[in-house]
Amino acid sequence: MKFPLMRNNIHREDLDAVIEHLRQDDPILTNGTQVRAFEAEWSQWLGVKYSVFLNSGASSNLLTMAVLKIRYPEGGEVIVPPLTWSSDISSVLQNGFTPVFVDIDPRTLGMDTKQVIDKLTDNTRAVFLTHVQGFDGLTDELIDALKQRKIPLIEDACESHGATHNGQKLGTFGWISNFSFYYAHHMSTIEGGMVCTDDEAVYQQVRMLRSHGMVRESDNMDLRTRYQTDNPELNPEFIFAYPAYNMRNTEIGGIMGRSQLKRLDANIVRRTENLHRFLSRLDSDKYRTDFKLEGSSNYAFNLVLKTSDEAFVLRLMDKMREHGIEYRRGSSGGGNQVRQPYLEGLVPEGHYREFPETEHIHFYGFYIGNFPDLRDEEVDEICAILNAV
Repeated sequence: MKFPLMRNNIHREDLDAVIEHLRQDDPILTNGTQVRAFEAEWSQWLGVKYSVFLNSGASSNLLTMAVLKIRYPEGGEVIVPPLTWSSDISSVLQNGFTPVFVDIDPRTLGMDTKQVIDKLTDNTRAVFLTHVQGFDGLTDELIDALKQRKIPLIEDACESHGATHNGQKLGTFGWISNFSFYYAHHMSTIEGGMVCTDDEAVYQQVRMLRSHGMVRESDNMDLRTRYQTDNPELNPEFIFAYPAYNMRNTEIGGIMGRSQLKRLDANIVRRTENLHRFLSRLDSDKYRTDFKLEGSSNYAFNLVLKTSDEAFVLRLMDKMREHGIEYRRGSSGGGNQVRQPYLEGLVPEGHYREFPETEHIHFYGFYIGNFPDLRDEEVDEICAILNAV
């Protein structure tokens, strides 16, 4: 591919930092001091009190819903978008909640605020909002409505490192937020994810849930003492509070995260410049260019046909393949999740038709690569190829 989805997202300096660690006579490789340092540095960068480093963004989704399950063991509804990654919806199902889908706003690709508010009920346990492809999916109206109803907001910012709403970073508005450090994202620990929160109880629960539910993983001594007092017949080093998971990352991931974090802000600036250039040169008669760009932090170029034209979209895909432009049809997560087999029998047949904006992205939306070392002339060349269709 001449224009891949990602290029050079792991630098020599990241690998050198790992190698330096491995040069020790007996280097620790499992979860340790490097992981804790990365968690602290990430919390400071984002602007939250607590962060827990996991083995993937999908694991962040799952543990977030597991924490919600602790609060609401009886279950309930979680409002979700049909345009997101499968793990968001799967984590809702895996923890016994019912997903309630609402369509998207075409300018942000995030959930439509009015539809979210209309779906809020006494049985709504959370709104699980995805900031798709680096766009700000929040509105002041939604934030105010959730605060008034005392319904927690959970932010999936896996694709949106550094994006902001009213100048404040996404991932700091909700009760909990999730991030991903997969290779193709803003920064990479190869595989990895983060759960972020200002809620100390959530922090302790996620630490335990990450490591088999072991109480010793908590760094709250009062909590540990309470479990030991309540369970005197158990070895204090092996008290399991929850039926949990092993989702720890490694020291290598922590080292890479710390190294990559140093250049994240500069990379975000460059990617934002790329996006503005891309949209300004794209033919607005053929493609949507009116996205909400305030506060965006995109790691990919969004390419959405202005109209539903099957013949055009086939020519477009042929043209991109011909010129070596790697793409993903359907944008985030491959399009409308309601169409996916894992939801068969869980949503009404033909339910996908109720989300026309997501349906348009499913068939006529794409994303292509936007990375820091993409040169201006390469952006211009991509646009020229697309405009020639």
